[in-house]
Amino acid sequence: MALIKKFRIKSFKEQDKILKLEKISMFYHKRQILNNLNLEVNKQEVLGMMGPNGVGKSTIFHIITGLKDPSFGKIIINGHDCTNIPIYERATKFKLGYVPQHGGFIQDLNLLENLKLVGEIHIKEKDLRKTKIDKIISQFEFDPLLEIKAKHLSGGQKKKLVIAMALINDPNILLLDEPFAALDILTIKMLQEIIVNLQSVDKITVIVCDHQARDLLSCVDRAIVLSNGKIIASGSPNEIIKDSSARSAYFGDEFKIN
Repeated sequence: MALIKKFRIKSFKEQDKILKLEKISMFYHKRQILNNLNLEVNKQEVLGMMGPNGVGKSTIFHIITGLKDPSFGKIIINGHDCTNIPIYERATKFKLGYVPQHGGFIQDLNLLENLKLVGEIHIKEKDLRKTKIDKIISQFEFDPLLEIKAKHLSGGQKKKLVIAMALINDPNILLLDEPFAALDILTIKMLQEIIVNLQSVDKITVIVCDHQARDLLSCVDRAIVLSNGKIIASGSPNEIIKDSSARSAYFGDEFKIN
């Protein structure tokens, strides 16, 4: 279990709920995607979401951000009912950051121009905007890449760029959709370290959804497994892989972390 111990932050946390999904149900063309789902996330927690394709992981992200409205239920952020608050207001007022699985940047703009574009949307003061962008450039070691068009960056560099763009708004909650997909081992390790630093240094609550179970379990405090529109298992990485429901619905009997 060395890999888990290397990345996980054991001493988190205020036991203070920053996000609650209450009795969320979602239908799509008469098909039920989520079924009376309840979820609570603590401040400064790194939560991993897993489950088979089509189980509703990305739908949960879309409901949190406001990209989709639930058929039933409530979204509570910092004690406020955000269910009917529009996307932009939800992102700015409640400090939500979202990193989609694909895209998230302008292909024909260079790395610096992408950062400036997002900065101009969120930060009106020119000096403050420059300070924030300079900090992100240093934090992500972007200096050699500033003039390279986004479409010419490597897969890992693109992922780092989209995460950096999401951080310009100083989010309290960051949603990462399939961050490890189609990346090499060293790049995945780099992203794992970024996720842990977002928690420990920047004090951000992070929710990660990914099919790469071993990579996800290496950098989260708690994981949930979804099946048939519900959460069927929840616990630490070590607990979740021993859960009989999780093994039956997702991991299988042969799954091991190392």
